[in-house]
Amino acid sequence: MTRHVLGCYTEDMKCELVIFDCDGVLVASEAIANRIIAAAMTEAGVEIMAEDALKRFLGGKLTFIQKDVEAMLGRELGEDWVPNIYAKQFKLYRKELRAIPGIDSALSIIADSGTKICVGSNGPVEKMDVTLGVTNLKRHFEGRIFSADMVGIPKPEPDLYLYCAERMGVAPENCVVVEDSPTGARAGISAGMRVFGYYADHGPEGLAAVGVHELFDDMAKLPELLGIATPDVPSREVG
Repeated sequence: MTRHVLGCYTEDMKCELVIFDCDGVLVASEAIANRIIAAAMTEAGVEIMAEDALKRFLGGKLTFIQKDVEAMLGRELGEDWVPNIYAKQFKLYRKELRAIPGIDSALSIIADSGTKICVGSNGPVEKMDVTLGVTNLKRHFEGRIFSADMVGIPKPEPDLYLYCAERMGVAPENCVVVEDSPTGARAGISAGMRVFGYYADHGPEGLAAVGVHELFDDMAKLPELLGIATPDVPSREVG
């Protein structure tokens, strides 16, 4: 079998667009976010450790998490619950947040190959303005940052990823989604896209269980996995 290593093409796929989830894929925000969520839940009356919150709510949308907590408590938490959590998260992001190792150079290599890139996240645009701004990744995605708020329904439904493909002018079958959560991976698979599961922080089991097409734990290797030549790997064919 022949494998071409330029143009984001391999023997069984043609990739014109790579759609990146944000939290846990571009920025190492999950642990910070879930510390605040766990504290807010505990204060509301549902005691939970940050690690357990991460396992339970990985990839989830905060407004939906509020509904889950309200169901546990049997009462409403109020309109300020989610904004207060975001305010506390943003404060910590500005102090502690870092980009996922290897992602900055990977984004440059992918974009330089002519392959389109964008972000598709359950989080609001305001949150991504903070997280991608703090980590200096926003420059890669100007005008190509899409939120589930734009379609009215979050992952695991496929609507957001289909919207990303439509806005970027690429057919779903020619898209690759990069996800770290089973929730997001299910959305990409349901959209008819190829899904690469990044598992450095959470382990591969959940992603493998939903049937991602590729598992990897080193973001610096993403261009190679997409079939894109890196500066250290000349464009060539291997038989």
